Amino acid sequence: MIVLGIETSCDETAVALYDGARGLLANRVFSQTELHRRHGGVVPELASRDHIERLLPMIEGAIADAGLTPQAIDGIAYTAGPGLIGALLVGASVARSLGYAWDVPVVGIHHLEGHLLAPALEPDAPDFPFVALQVSGGHTLLAEVGGVGRYRVLGETLDDAAGEAFDKTAKLLGLDYPGGPALAALAERGRDGKFEFPRPMLDRPGLDFSFSGLKTAVVVAVRGKELDAQARADVARGFENAMVETLVAKSLRALRQTGLSVLVVAGGVGANRRLRDELTRAVAAAGGRVHFPRPEFCTDNAAMIAVAGHHRLEAGEREELPVRARARWPLDELVAPGH
Repeated sequence: MIVLGIETSCDETAVALYDGARGLLANRVFSQTELHRRHGGVVPELASRDHIERLLPMIEGAIADAGLTPQAIDGIAYTAGPGLIGALLVGASVARSLGYAWDVPVVGIHHLEGHLLAPALEPDAPDFPFVALQVSGGHTLLAEVGGVGRYRVLGETLDDAAGEAFDKTAKLLGLDYPGGPALAALAERGRDGKFEFPRPMLDRPGLDFSFSGLKTAVVVAVRGKELDAQARADVARGFENAMVETLVAKSLRALRQTGLSVLVVAGGVGANRRLRDELTRAVAAAGGRVHFPRPEFCTDNAAMIAVAGHHRLEAGEREELPVRARARWPLDELVAPGH
C-alpha cells in the first residue's frame, strides 16, 4: 500500500510517500522559519496562508520524486491534530478533497502518534513495547508504547514544554528565532558550574515535568546584568545542563517504573546533541538501549504521518466525509487500529 502523508500542524509544510513494502519513496519539507523570524515566533494566520500556497505544488513534486502518478496512491494520511487549527484545516481539506477526487481512503493522524512511530523509518527500528520520550516545542511527555494506538501516558509537562523553554531562554539571551538550536550552539562554548539552575520536580516522585520555574530562574540570573559573550554562553550551558539532566533522570525513572529496557526519543528537542549523548550513556549504563530517529525525522515531517497512516489504513480505518481537525487532542484517547 502506497500512502500519501500530509503534515501542516504548525510551521512546516511537509509531504511524503510511503510504501509498506519499499519504505519511504519521497519526502519534502518546507520550513517557515524565515517567514516567522521577523515576528520572533509563529504567527498562526501567516502559517496557514503559507501552507495554502505551498501544499499542492509540494504534493505534485513528491509524486514526481517517487516516479509515480496519482493513480498509484492507495490512501492518504494527514495530521488532524493537535496543532494550530487554521494550519490543520489546510492539510485536512486538501487531504479530503484529494481522497474524494482520487477515490481513495483518507485517515486523520494524531501528530504525536506520528512522532512515536518515526523510528519505524530507521533500519534498526525498535520492537514494541518501549518507553517514548516526546520532547518538542509544544509537547513534553513520557509514554509507554505497547503498539500502534496503544499508548499510556506516564507523565507530561504541567506548563512549558521543553522546546518552549529553550526558545524563551534563547530570547532572553538575545538569540534569533528559532532559539533552541541557537542556544544549544551557544552552550557549546559555555563552562560548567558557572550558573546552576534548578532541576524541576526531580525531588518528588512521579514522571510529570515543569519547566516554567527553570525559565524563571534564568530570568532572575540575568536580570539587570550586562553579560559579555562568555557569560551568555555560561548561562546557556547552565540551562542546557539542567534541562538535559532532568529529561535523562525522568526517562530512567520511566524505564524502571515500567520494567522496560528500550527508550525511543521523538520530537525536535531530540535532535539536541548533548541530550542524545547523555541519554545514550545513561540508558546503556542502566542496561538498556535508546533509539533516535534521524534529525530530519525528529522535527515535524510527513514521513511519520504516512507511516502511522499506513498502519491504520491497512487495518481498515476509514473516515467519513466531514473534515476533522482538533487543536487539542489527548494522546490517550487513541485506540489501536481496527478497534
